[in-house]
Amino acid sequence: MIIRCWGARGSIPVSGQEYLKYGGDTTCIEIRSREDEIIIIDAGTGIRKLGSRLLEEERFQYNMIFTHSHWDHILGFPFFKPIYRKETSIHMFGCPFTQDSIKKMISKVMAAPNFPVDFEKVQANISYHQSCENSFAIKSMNVTPIATSHPNPGIGYKFIEDGRAFVFLTDNELTFKHPGGLDYKDYVNFSSGADLLIHDSEYTEEEYKIRKTWGHSVYKDALRLALDAKVKKFGLFHHNQERTDASIEEMIQNCRQVIGEQKADLECFGVYEGMEIQL
Repeated sequence: MIIRCWGARGSIPVSGQEYLKYGGDTTCIEIRSREDEIIIIDAGTGIRKLGSRLLEEERFQYNMIFTHSHWDHILGFPFFKPIYRKETSIHMFGCPFTQDSIKKMISKVMAAPNFPVDFEKVQANISYHQSCENSFAIKSMNVTPIATSHPNPGIGYKFIEDGRAFVFLTDNELTFKHPGGLDYKDYVNFSSGADLLIHDSEYTEEEYKIRKTWGHSVYKDALRLALDAKVKKFGLFHHNQERTDASIEEMIQNCRQVIGEQKADLECFGVYEGMEIQL
């Protein structure tokens, strides 16, 4: 599988010279399967550029998976150009977050007074599927959901193809259990032996002192999960809106120091906009 990042920022998109390396767009991940199926995770602002790329490729069949309904993960949807094309077909997967259906969750972004074009103007053929508890397959790709510890709440996913596993756990607070969330050991078991873990790493220890219960993790706790689960690669994700390139680099170096001290076999990096990983 090929994994591409179109947005790695959390909470709100940002711009400026201090954000050039890791980017300012919010969550959007693209997966290409062995059979060249297109799987899109979340519709943050990064989905705008992805939409333009897909139109250039003349690709109109997609699978779209949502982790939760907070605005930074859905606000790019109205700017995803393929939805205004009749030849576009989208299979949407997610949960009835906060008792809303997937369709209602998405259409709210375009409801007045939020956006000038109503959801009913969307011309794409969209079908809706729940993916809360049971594993499901997108052709050669097996997808397993897990509840995350996040307000309202949220879902993480494990993607397995040809024996390779990619675990995506954004917006997951490892040291506080929100309603519907699981214990730390459950996330260790879920991530165990994965080829790649991308996990929420929004806060420093100092920041977390006043932001506990907000639904995000200290980056060192995310690293501990990667080490305990013995994953092969770990990517810091959902970068805080104030986190500059230099600050992210410092966090990565701190992680690598811990990895070295423990003599662990773990590759650590910060996920950045435009990054491509092949498993």
